[in-house]
Amino acid sequence: MYKKIGILTGGGDAPGLNAVIRAAVRTAIGEFGMRCIGIEDSFEGILGETQLTKLTTKKVSGILPRGGTILGTRNKGSFCKIVDGKMVIPDMPIDEALSNLKKNKIEALIVIGGEGTLAIAQQFHNRGFPVVGVPKTIDNDLSATELTFGFMTAIDIATEGLDRLHTTAASHDRVMVMEVMGRNTGWIALHSGLAGSADVILIPEIPFSFDSVVKKVYERERNGSEFTNIVVAEGAKEVGRDEMYLDEGNLRLGGVGEYIRHNVERITGKESRCVVLGHLQRGGSPNAFDRMLGTNFGACAVRALARGQKGEMVALKSGKVINVPLADATAAIKCVNAEGQLVRTARDIGISFAAPNEEDF
Repeated sequence: MYKKIGILTGGGDAPGLNAVIRAAVRTAIGEFGMRCIGIEDSFEGILGETQLTKLTTKKVSGILPRGGTILGTRNKGSFCKIVDGKMVIPDMPIDEALSNLKKNKIEALIVIGGEGTLAIAQQFHNRGFPVVGVPKTIDNDLSATELTFGFMTAIDIATEGLDRLHTTAASHDRVMVMEVMGRNTGWIALHSGLAGSADVILIPEIPFSFDSVVKKVYERERNGSEFTNIVVAEGAKEVGRDEMYLDEGNLRLGGVGEYIRHNVERITGKESRCVVLGHLQRGGSPNAFDRMLGTNFGACAVRALARGQKGEMVALKSGKVINVPLADATAAIKCVNAEGQLVRTARDIGISFAAPNEEDF
């Protein structure tokens, strides 16, 4: 049994991170008599001059409904690089990290993060250091788990945004474009678009054509609807073009919503507006589901360590929390199936994905 474990959060923040931390600390201390150390600012906290904080049940009291993470996080480590327009995660200074962990008598790690963070956790496992991962991403794009915490809250926020845009779009006969997060996958755009009655959904998995976007706007006018609501994932791509960046040097996606707004207004002559939800989807209090899922993941991660399991990630499958190898968790991202049930349902009720020759679907 481990006497002292470390807990860290990495990557972008997500609603429910504090729920995981709280559950892990309460389970470790209350059930197994472990001591808990919080590692601040992701893996940066165990490099150089360490940034560590003692976690007690009192320290985590009251944090369940809080957004963000009390430990801080980073989505670009000091050891990460951008090569040929892509983020590269090389082997981190693992010897230095392991030395600092040993110096502080930390015997195992719970690492809470997405694909990149868990890939670094795998490096610790490869060196024989006990680690258990907890999946975190509002994009819900980890293939080894059915759901990640933070996703449901992000959908709620995006759906409310569409609800609000719907009324103002109808009042002014405008085209409203709402840009949501989704670098490689369109899960947030797809779910919120279905729940929020979007007319057009644009996602990375289905390259869009402006001809098809405009055709949908004109079709709605012919049917008596003078307004159109479009939801677009930040990583959506026009046919023959790459994704758009606000800051290409730092791989900061953005701008596709404004690009669509500008061109729709130019082509149709209809007044158009763009709203970028951005970090509103990450911030604020987690909903009830994400609090529950985060709590479940945190407790199960500690139990996995207590059972001697390592190099694994907790995951949700058929309503149960299971353990899967970290290598499986980071092997591939989970993309929207362009011919799957949700996309089919959206098309059945008249939503366009603006694919070329959309009428063929």
